[in-house]
Amino acid sequence: MDYTSFAVDEQTKLTLYRSMLLPRMIEEKMLILLRQGKISKWFSGIGQEAIAVGVATAMDTEEYILPMHRNLGVFTTRGIPLHRLFSQWQGKANGFTQGRDRSFHFGTQDYRIVGMISHLGPQLGVADGIALAHKLRKEARATAVFTGEGATSEGDFHEALNVAAVWQLPVLFCIENNGYGLSTPTSEQFRCAHLADKGIGYGMEAHMLDGNNILEVYAKVRDLAKSIRENPRPVLLEFKTFRMRGHEEASGTKYVPQDLMDAWAQKDPLENFERHLMDTGLLDRDQMEGLRAENQQLIDAQLQLAASGPEVLVNESKELSDVYKNIDFQQIAPTSDTKNIRLVDAISEGLGQAMERHDNLVIMGQDIAEYGGVFKITDGFVAAFGADRVRNTPICESAIVSAAMGLSINGMKAVMEMQFADFVSSGFNPIVNYLAKSHYRWGEPADVVIRMPCGGGVAAGPFHSQTNEAWFTKTPGLKVVYPAFPADAKGLLATAVEDPNPVMFFEHKGLYRSVYQEVPTNYYTLPLGKASVLREGKDISIVSFGAGVHWALDTLNENPDIQADLIDLRSLQPLDTETIYKSVQKTGKLIILQEDSLFGGVASDISALVTEHCFRYLDGPIKRVASLETPIPFNPKLEAQYLPKHRFLGELRNLLAY
Repeated sequence: MDYTSFAVDEQTKLTLYRSMLLPRMIEEKMLILLRQGKISKWFSGIGQEAIAVGVATAMDTEEYILPMHRNLGVFTTRGIPLHRLFSQWQGKANGFTQGRDRSFHFGTQDYRIVGMISHLGPQLGVADGIALAHKLRKEARATAVFTGEGATSEGDFHEALNVAAVWQLPVLFCIENNGYGLSTPTSEQFRCAHLADKGIGYGMEAHMLDGNNILEVYAKVRDLAKSIRENPRPVLLEFKTFRMRGHEEASGTKYVPQDLMDAWAQKDPLENFERHLMDTGLLDRDQMEGLRAENQQLIDAQLQLAASGPEVLVNESKELSDVYKNIDFQQIAPTSDTKNIRLVDAISEGLGQAMERHDNLVIMGQDIAEYGGVFKITDGFVAAFGADRVRNTPICESAIVSAAMGLSINGMKAVMEMQFADFVSSGFNPIVNYLAKSHYRWGEPADVVIRMPCGGGVAAGPFHSQTNEAWFTKTPGLKVVYPAFPADAKGLLATAVEDPNPVMFFEHKGLYRSVYQEVPTNYYTLPLGKASVLREGKDISIVSFGAGVHWALDTLNENPDIQADLIDLRSLQPLDTETIYKSVQKTGKLIILQEDSLFGGVASDISALVTEHCFRYLDGPIKRVASLETPIPFNPKLEAQYLPKHRFLGELRNLLAY
């Protein structure tokens, strides 16, 4: 192994050795504890320490690193207290996730580390967002993100590389090519000769490194990090290495040919570097044994400290309260100065005023810049706020959701526009698994709003007409807002941007240019989770949201004999159950109107809640009215049959007559 070609001073060489030795010895101890049943699972990085240690040592301490399972050396090199790591692996209260997640599935702002989720790909897009924040603030910093060769087959990998290349983001994409994705060899994962070639395909600089040579890893990353701080751009690094143990310990390595194991055993990064230091006189056996004894004493002491640390206390209210970051809602009142505008204008005005109020707010989406978005909501925004903050994106919903999370991690706010709510399926994974879970897992909020133009009635067919709010109302950690009127939309959007939690903000396309209202001209906020009672009556309670509110209003206007409470939910998560219950207790009957198809929709949960909490007040069955159980058809006659508007009056009168 060539250690002579790299300009690394003697003190740094010794530091690198110490930094590799510690995680190796921790791992050896963890394998013993695993056999003793004191930890539940272990993903070994033995034989790959040079990559994690080399990268972490080369990066500045204020620069973010996004590691994976086998990068213990990142955590130890950054100096995280070992007892907290050990507590994390044992699911104890002193761990970084308080027993809510395991192994390296956590982050810590104190050490600028953002841990992985099991869905590997989003990590790469998060690194894009972190790097974008640095670039926008003109901070000369790099970001390093790890992935394995297996994850390079995921769409998120390709999306993240493309975004980084297009936006020239200072990201080091570090691929640990260790031979196997669980049991699948690289020959069955990709056909290109080298994974570095994929970087070239995206127009970015790419290098192959010997991942078992600590000096090569450190020196190359050191030089590249310095370079991209000065000249921001992404670089792809393929580290050639090998996984000497199973994917996780229970998997074993029986599928690996023994001669391959033997060959890579000769390339052990720690043992080879140790021999080099001894051969060059920088290390002798006494020093080596002294370091091992020192490490062993540290590990044992920190294990004892972790063992004596507090166990997780089961506290239901704490678990529920930690799903969201607590906020002190600040009511900003609307002024009496108003103008009569459409829903689309109110959203545009509210978004623009939010951009003026928050200079750390970035808007991202397809065609939102000079074109102004397909619905022209951001028309003129580039001229007002600049192309840095109003960013056209490639067609890559998943990477942009992840980048929004990265912006939030690095101290910014993000609003992402799904061009149509239907397209959110392409970004579903990072929404429900990253944005929604991060605060509960390790206390990191996702200060992200995702705008969702949705809804039928405009003959747009099955891929541009869905109202898919129920995909998200059942996901703890997300907030879901669905206004029906311009004034509500403007105030609720302002609140959504203020809120540090992820908000799915639904905007009905059919209402964009058909609904007008007097809207206050100033910047104002409205509380999430507070419904609006539009009509009051003693006969029946009608609950709806979005376009359904207007269908219900039309029905009541055309049938003045029906005296109903009409409740516009406005916010679906949190849900204003108090207003619903109060109305049902008064009228004794409830009908719920939603545009979504019936089964599994929001109406079903409202019905169940009212049954559980208001059963004794009911004078009839709860009725749900919704669209047909089909995809949304294109033909206007078929679409009219699909939507529930024409069925609502009949169902309403049937329930009134019950």
